Amino acid sequence: MLNLSTLDQQTLLPGTKGLALTQPLQQKDIAQQHWNVLNADTSFPVAVLKQSALQHNLQWMKKFCDSMQVVLAPHGKTTMSPQLFDMQLKNGAWGITLATVNQALVAHRFGVRRVLLANQLISRSDTQAVLALMQADPAFEFFALTDSLDGVQRMAEQVQAAGLDRPLPLLVELGFVGGRTGCRNRDEALAVARAIHQSPYLQLAGIEGYEGLLVGKHRDQDLIAVRAFINDLITLTQQADNEGLFAGEQILLSAGGSAYFDLVGRGFEQTMQLSRPVTAILRSGCYVTHDHGFYHHLLQEMQTRESVVKADNLRPALEVWSIVQSRPEPDLAILMMGKRDASYDIDLPFPVKTHRPGDKSQPCDLPAGCKIEKMNDQHAYLRLPRDSAICASLQVGDLVACGISHPCTTFDKWPVILVVDDDYQVQSAVNTFF
Repeated sequence: MLNLSTLDQQTLLPGTKGLALTQPLQQKDIAQQHWNVLNADTSFPVAVLKQSALQHNLQWMKKFCDSMQVVLAPHGKTTMSPQLFDMQLKNGAWGITLATVNQALVAHRFGVRRVLLANQLISRSDTQAVLALMQADPAFEFFALTDSLDGVQRMAEQVQAAGLDRPLPLLVELGFVGGRTGCRNRDEALAVARAIHQSPYLQLAGIEGYEGLLVGKHRDQDLIAVRAFINDLITLTQQADNEGLFAGEQILLSAGGSAYFDLVGRGFEQTMQLSRPVTAILRSGCYVTHDHGFYHHLLQEMQTRESVVKADNLRPALEVWSIVQSRPEPDLAILMMGKRDASYDIDLPFPVKTHRPGDKSQPCDLPAGCKIEKMNDQHAYLRLPRDSAICASLQVGDLVACGISHPCTTFDKWPVILVVDDDYQVQSAVNTFF
């Protein structure tokens, strides 16, 4: 679906992170090198995506959205990978959500035809770049957010100055007190919606919110707050429609991060008596790779609420493999991996497997109690349980696989990520653009 030929044909040079190249290599020829991570054929550390888990997660989310009668515009900032965008679109995604104008330009360059910018157009240069793209490509659909009368005025003036021959579609963002962006109540949001409707240069396309910041320490309270917020979004949509503020053939109603997307889907199932059809859009992005930490635990909680997520759940696809470079103490191993290689903003990496290159068996699960206790730029401190045989068996040169928590901040550390089969044979690569 997307135009990925330039990525296949690009030349990877010696020094490309994760690849042990001694001479230039075209990316399309990666599989022909017959590299296997378990044989230590790559450089270390190396980030990998397990192909079977990716395909499972793509199909899982498609079934989930179909069951809720919602569409998916996955948040592309998670991966910023055109190859993964392509997989998501081929599995039924309505469009791609992005966070910045530069990300939107990257997506358009590779052929994404519909972008929801889950952010606001503020700077003149960014706004001009988007409007120039819309002018040059009339078939390109672009939506942005706004939460203020000042923002509406700025965008209207920019569209007028650019001479765009169609109005700029906007979604009013509803927020909550103590949150991030977004109007703090429905009255403020309605005033913004009216201002958009009154401008000949803008079009009210829908209503949007982000419930993902309502994740706290008290889950019962979180669930009440999320459900109330979704109801506020729906009520605001009904109020704006009653005033005839929407334009276009459909009304877009969007929410849904990666934490509580089941509550959003169920909330959007409500029957809304509106003047035109509603397109309910989830924006979950982390599902495609899932993780071993933050989202793994939230999905386990989701299982108690939703029968649709109980069977064969999302699987972690992203791992970072490193190598033991030092055993300075009996219960300590220093790994060749650090903050430049794996996310640490929510949790430190989770050591899950070990393998000795040349061993024909499958990787071994690390015993309970193994823990990455801290990381430097290029080093990870793997603490081993003192009473475990791993203290004696783990050697310099052994491989250690780590799962991660919050995949967004691992992807941005890897321009090239290898795709492997279940035996860790390298099949292909994906690229990121951060």
